[in-house]
Amino acid sequence: MGISMAVGARPLVPSRLARRALSHNGSGRRPTTVIGGYIALTKPRIVELLLVTTVPTMVLAQKGWPATWLVVLTLVGGSLAAGGANALNMVIDRDIDKLMERTQGRPLVTGLIAPRNAVIFAWILEIVAFAILWVSANLLSALLTFSATMFYVVIYSVWLKRTSRQNIVIGGAAGAVPVLVGWSAVTNQVSWAAFLLFLLIFLWTPPHFWALAIRHSDDYKAAQVPMLPTVVPMKQTLWAMLRYTVALVVASLILLPVADLGVIYGVSAAVLGALFLLGIGYLWRTPTEAVSMRVFSYSISYISLLFGAITVDVLVKYGVS
Repeated sequence: MGISMAVGARPLVPSRLARRALSHNGSGRRPTTVIGGYIALTKPRIVELLLVTTVPTMVLAQKGWPATWLVVLTLVGGSLAAGGANALNMVIDRDIDKLMERTQGRPLVTGLIAPRNAVIFAWILEIVAFAILWVSANLLSALLTFSATMFYVVIYSVWLKRTSRQNIVIGGAAGAVPVLVGWSAVTNQVSWAAFLLFLLIFLWTPPHFWALAIRHSDDYKAAQVPMLPTVVPMKQTLWAMLRYTVALVVASLILLPVADLGVIYGVSAAVLGALFLLGIGYLWRTPTEAVSMRVFSYSISYISLLFGAITVDVLVKYGVS
C-alpha cells in the first residue's frame, strides 16, 4: 500500500513535466509545419529535463544565486547544444524510427524535414551554442558542451545504441555533462562536488530509461536495438535497475558532506531515495508495463526534487546573493 502511494498514483513533479517526459524518446504530436518539424528535431522534452539539473548546479557552485544573465545564457547555450545533438541523433536513427511505433511521427520519418537540412540545422545550433557559452561563461563550459554532443552522437548514437546492451549506461554519460557545464560556467573549473553531481545523473539514467524500455520493448525488438529489457529476462533487468538505484542513493548521500549541504537536502535525498527503491521493489513484485511507467514517472520526480532540494538548501543557508 505504501509503495503504491510512492509510485502509483501521481508523479511528484508538476504533472505537465511528467506528462511530457512520458513520451521521453518519442515525438509527441506529429508536427505538421516545417517550423514545428525543426522544433521537434531538438526533442524539447528531453532538453527540459536536462535543464532541471543545470540551475541547481549553478546555485551550488555559487553558494547562492549566480548572476541571472549568466544563468539565462548558460541555459540558452545548453539548450541549443542539446537540441543540435538530438537533431543529429534523429538523422542517424531515421531508419529505425520508421520501425518503432512511437517514433513514426518524427519529421525525418514523415519527410517533413530533409536529412541534409536537419544536419545543417543541427550544426548551426552547435556553433551558436559554443559561441554563447564561450562568450558568456568561459571556454571550458563551451568545450564540455561540445564534448557531450560528440559523445552522444558518435559513442552512443553511431556505435553503442545498436551494438551493446550497455548502450544507455555508457551513452548516458552525455546527459550528465550539463551539470559540469553549469558548475564550470560559474567557477571556470570542475570540483569533486561537480563530479558527484555528474555521477548522480550517470547512475540515475539506467533505471530511469530501462523503466521506459520495459514499456516499449516491442519497439526496440522490431528495430533490433539491444536495450537491456529486450535482450535479457525481466528479473535480470530489475536486478540491474536495483543495483544502479542503490548506487544512486548512496552517491546522493555522499554529496551531503562533499558539497557541504544541510538538513533540507539530506532529508530529501534519504526520503526520495527510499521511495525510488520501494518503487523498484514494487516493480519487482508486479513486473508489468503499467508499473514500469509509474517507476519511470517517479524517476523524473526523483531527479527534479533532488536537485530542487539542492537549490532550496543552498539558498536557505547562504541566501540570494
